[in-house]
Amino acid sequence: MKPIDVFFSYSHRDEAMRDELAAHLSSLRRSGLIHEWHDRLIPAGESWKHAIDVHLEKAHLVLVLVSADFIASNYCYEIEMKRALERREAGQARVVPIIVRACDWHQTPLGALQALPRDAKPVAEWQSRDAAWTDVARGIRAVVEGLARP
Repeated sequence: MKPIDVFFSYSHRDEAMRDELAAHLSSLRRSGLIHEWHDRLIPAGESWKHAIDVHLEKAHLVLVLVSADFIASNYCYEIEMKRALERREAGQARVVPIIVRACDWHQTPLGALQALPRDAKPVAEWQSRDAAWTDVARGIRAVVEGLARP
């Protein structure tokens, strides 16, 4: 089975959160179920816009790390999120909002989607961040397993 391509859409101010999530997705990666990509993997000298466009277009699953900084970023919100939601509407990708820090996100287009972690409680507000990320990883595993079924 070919791995599911996963695209991380996030504000660079949430890079540490993205790294924590990636660590919690390691079992999916090691099992060959997912192949992750984010913009920090763009090699020097490559067009960052082109690389992002290519990977966003081929992603089966887009993980949107939601925070006030994500919503404030014109590129994240107007380019990445907008395109991800267009692909979702066309049946080409799944989009999963992951609420990393408290913010007013419910009135955005992401508010219509089921978010992680459980009850959309921001990861930063859990007593144990590991517990929050484990909840997110289990939710992502369920999505990946659903996408992998014919």
